[in-house]
Amino acid sequence: MTTLSKTLLTFLGGVLFGTAGIRLLSSRDAKKVYTHCTAATLRAKDSIVKTATTIQENAEDILAEAKQINAEREKEEAAVCGTGSENNYSNDEQISEE
Repeated sequence: MTTLSKTLLTFLGGVLFGTAGIRLLSSRDAKKVYTHCTAATLRAKDSIVKTATTIQENAEDILAEAKQINAEREKEEAAVCGTGSENNYSNDEQISEE
């Protein structure tokens, strides 16, 4: 068998295989599979979007509570620092004066 005939047979085999593959991929059964896979993908997407939304809402709640905690803590620290001694120096300032 010559190289030309091997190449020709390989080409024809590829064409036949491709034609059979196209027919198989475009059959009714294959379309049902594609439809079910697409439907499953859409359901997964919806689930992921819902989960991401929930996570985002929770993160916003956590951030708001953290800001509130820090604001309350600043008020408490300001109250403690303002009434503890007659001068309002911090520890660093007192050390540098001595």
